[in-house]
Amino acid sequence: MYNYFRETAVHPRIVAYARGDVNGDIIPDGVYLTGVKTPDSPFVQNITLVIQDGRTGRFANIQLKQNSGYNPTLFLGDFTGNSINDILIGINSGGSGAIMYYYIYSFINNRPQLLFDFDVYNEEYQYTVTYKDNYRVEVVSESNNKKYIIDISTRGADYLNEIYDANGKLKSPISGFVNPLSGLYPVDFDANGVYELLAYQRIAGRYNADGLGYVLNTLKWENNRFALDNQNVAIWGS
Repeated sequence: MYNYFRETAVHPRIVAYARGDVNGDIIPDGVYLTGVKTPDSPFVQNITLVIQDGRTGRFANIQLKQNSGYNPTLFLGDFTGNSINDILIGINSGGSGAIMYYYIYSFINNRPQLLFDFDVYNEEYQYTVTYKDNYRVEVVSESNNKKYIIDISTRGADYLNEIYDANGKLKSPISGFVNPLSGLYPVDFDANGVYELLAYQRIAGRYNADGLGYVLNTLKWENNRFALDNQNVAIWGS
């Protein structure tokens, strides 16, 4: 293993590891993320998915589209219901919005297939965030045409006085936004051995640090894709 990965300052080294059958032959395989670590920094570049066939010992390399970031992680689990482990990859962007990069790969019969791409998800799930009179913020999920109302009347007086007049009317139109994926968690909601995905997206008000809550989307594998199964908006208590 050492000779294969050649752990030096200029060659990839192992940054994450998991073990389990991912090609469907019932023999556990070695699943690695390799990358080049930046000197004196936790930043990792050229992150690559490497799979060692447990039966033959052969290696397969899968290049990731977004392959740089922090704290790369691996999770093996069945997301599609075929009783074979899929591979969930998470990479922290390191940005102020806590944005994460996620991929899910299938490797049945030693053939990689991309099942989930965070870029595709972020493009599909779009939202509008609009401040309304009477200390309300309206969040609309465009993908399923659902509307949510967040009560911000308990925010501090300084915050509210900048936005509303004494009668609770908006002084001027204000729009917020919803960040791209900041968390994607495997959860077996049905306790049937097949994992769903719980996706977190942060709702922001006038600026990124002005957090209003989270959109929580539950995704379930249906018709060869991850489809929206359930959606909630979570807010902080006061």
